[in-house]
Parts: sequence; C-alpha cells; structure tokens
Amino acid sequence: MKKLILSTLALAATAVNAQNLIEVTLKDGSVKTFQTSSIENVRFTQGDSFSITDDEGLTTTFDGTVSNIKFSKHHAIDGTSVHTIAHSIGLGWNLGNSLDAHNYGNASETAWGNPESTLNTFIGVKNAGFSAVRIPVTWLGHIGSAPEYKIEESYMEHVAKVVGYAKEAGLKVIVNIHHDGANSQYWLDVLGSSKDENKNNQVKAQLSAMWKQIAERFKREGDYLIFEGMNEIHDGGWGWGQNLTDGGAQYRVMNEWLQTFVDAVRSVGGENTYRYLGCPGYDTNVDHTINEIKVPTDVVDDKLLVAVHFYDPYTYTLNNEKDEWGHTGVNKENWGDEDNVTNIFSRLKTKFMDNNIPVYLGEFGNVHRSTDRAEAFRKYYLEYVCKAASDYDLPLFFWDNGGKGFGAEQSGLIDHGTGEYINNGKDVIDVMVRGFYNEDPGYTLESVYNNAPR
Repeated sequence: MKKLILSTLALAATAVNAQNLIEVTLKDGSVKTFQTSSIENVRFTQGDSFSITDDEGLTTTFDGTVSNIKFSKHHAIDGTSVHTIAHSIGLGWNLGNSLDAHNYGNASETAWGNPESTLNTFIGVKNAGFSAVRIPVTWLGHIGSAPEYKIEESYMEHVAKVVGYAKEAGLKVIVNIHHDGANSQYWLDVLGSSKDENKNNQVKAQLSAMWKQIAERFKREGDYLIFEGMNEIHDGGWGWGQNLTDGGAQYRVMNEWLQTFVDAVRSVGGENTYRYLGCPGYDTNVDHTINEIKVPTDVVDDKLLVAVHFYDPYTYTLNNEKDEWGHTGVNKENWGDEDNVTNIFSRLKTKFMDNNIPVYLGEFGNVHRSTDRAEAFRKYYLEYVCKAASDYDLPLFFWDNGGKGFGAEQSGLIDHGTGEYINNGKDVIDVMVRGFYNEDPGYTLESVYNNAPR
C-alpha cells in the first residue's frame, strides 16, 4: 500500500463549525468530503481501499482507489507572501473596552459599560465590511497562584465563546493578553522586571504558563486565529519614561518576554505549531519597535508578525484637542499630516516587510466629532490611513470602544451587543472599507489626497 500523510490537526468527519475541508476523489469518479477542525495527523492510506485515521485513533475506511486528494482551508490566512498575509487579514475591528475591561484588579466584559457580545455582534462587524476582529482580553482576577497560574475555567470558556462567535461570522481573530501589563501596575511589570532578575523570571514563568493554557484551549483552531503576546507594555511613561535612560534594560526584558511567548505557544503543538503569532514592540510605539525589537527565533518559518499601534497625532485622533487634519486643515496639530503617515509606513516596510516580516496595526482610530466639518476631516484621515495601509501591506484594526458620544475617547461605530451601527458608524466604516479594499486603478493615495475637505 502507498501512504500519503498530510500534517497538521485531528480529523472529525462531522466537525461542528469546521474550517477545513478534505475532498477525496475515487477512481470511479465519486467524491468523499470530510470536514476537519484542524489538519494535524490526518493520514490517508491509498490502495484498493482507503482509510482516514484521525489522531484520536478513529479510522474510517472506504472501498475504491483514490485518484485525487484536495485539501482546502476556510477563511484561512494566505501565507504566500507579506502582501497576501496582509490582505488576508485585511481591515479589522477591535472589540474594545469589553473583554479587556477591568475594575479593582478583576476583569469583566461589562465592567466599563459595554454589553456582553453576541453572535450578532460579529455578524454585524462582518456585514459592515471588516474581515478580522481583535479581541483584547484582560485576565486579571481569573489567574491562580504560582506555579500553575491556572486560568479560571469559566473565564477561559467565556473567551472561547466570544472567539467562536467571531469564527462563525467568518472573521479572522486576534486574541491577546491586554491590560495585565498596563503601566507596569499589574503582573506584567516591565519596570520591576528590568530592575530585578528574580522578578523577571517570575513574570516569564507566569507568561509561559498562561500562554500554554490559552494555546491548549484553542489547540484545534485553525490559523484564522492569531495570538498576540501582550499589549502596550511600558513603565508608566508611555514610551517616554525610564526606558529612555535605563541603557535598554526594559527593551531587553520585552524581547525576552516575546521569546517566552513564542516558545510557550509552540510547545503546546496542534495548530499552535504553525499558528501566526503577533509580537508587539515596546509600548507598540513605531520608533521603539523599529529600533529595539528583537523578533523571536521560531521553530517554523514565516509565522511571526510584528504589531504596532498608530494614533498619530494623538492630540487629534484620541484627545480631540484639534478637529482638523492634513494639508487642507486649519485647526490642526503642527505635526502628523499625510507625509507622516507615508513616512512611518515606509519605515515599517523597509525594516520589516522588505525582510519578509509582516506588520499589522493592532490599533488605530479617530474619535467622533460633533460638527459636519470636523467629521469630514475625520473621514478623510481614516480613508487616507486605510488607503496608505493597503498600499504598504499593513492590515489594521480600528479601535472601537463602544463610546456613543462626541469628543475624547468616543470612538464607537458598532454596538458591542447587537452588531448594529451606532453614531454615524456606517458612513465611517464605508470610508475605511473603500480606503483599504478599492482596487480601481483610478483610486490612489494621490486621489484621496486631492479630495481632502476644503
């Protein structure tokens, strides 16, 4: 008998919500199809009959000689090149201030006023035109003591339920460890770790234990699911603190943590062996990332992504201190116009993408304004950034915190519980979708620039 072995995860002939498909054509022309939750250890034995044995030891046998076996993955990331990876992930949306919310050291999806997310949430996100969702997760209050650091099962299952909603809607998904490292206040303490090696070793042990548990829970989920090691790690100075004067100590710790994250996930096996992993730079700041990140070594090739955030200029996009932007703006910041966007994206391309390391903008955004003129500039900014990101092969995720008002921190587009538009969400999303996905040859970054508000 001749054997054909396909790798990676377990076969299930009737898997629920399976994202992979195996199609076997027999010599008589008949076709047998199998849905799988993953692609590890699926073994095909060919001969006068053929059998498929999954990694649980269950074998299904059929008579007939195989003439062809076709394997395909549903809404998977196309890893052919940096370009295909970027456009497979595409334009994304953050489920912000939800699973990352916490009060008094205890994470809860509703702690900051958003409702629990539902399947309709993600159906709405998908129908609006997004292709991916980033689900920030804060784990505080749901972690046991050393050395196991066991994650509370009910909380893990709640996270898995939300991921399942996004999967069912057909979205790529990023899951991370989010506010556990906020301002070095909690257990992901980069400042303390940079000054005390024992502290650093304890943090690495906890980081490894937690990612092994997360990876185990999602072991059979395909590569529509990306893990992101952590979020905006800094010492309280938002990139302008002791990291600038400590001789690189915090950067070295951050790079050690990234390696710990990658090693932990890979050690679990299953789909995690080949899963795409997001590696954020210090504070997810572009300059610090370009200058200081050491991309981890990996046991597989071309499966690591670098993550940064982009809110330039933040006094405009987040704080609402200015309400116009770009070459036609009047009440605007004195830095951060269109050339800043293209310069930063070009630098990321030179440093990473040109060296076959994809980059994504895990967060970007611009808050809701109360006047038509200010909203026109907001839409122009978002369209320009999305078009530039598409041109430079940068997938990007809008930060939606569910805010329904105007001004600072009010960035809601989609209701986190129903998936319905809030504010002028449809108009804003349509602008971003056009910016990232419009392939009309006449639609260029220059044409967007020339149509700026006057």
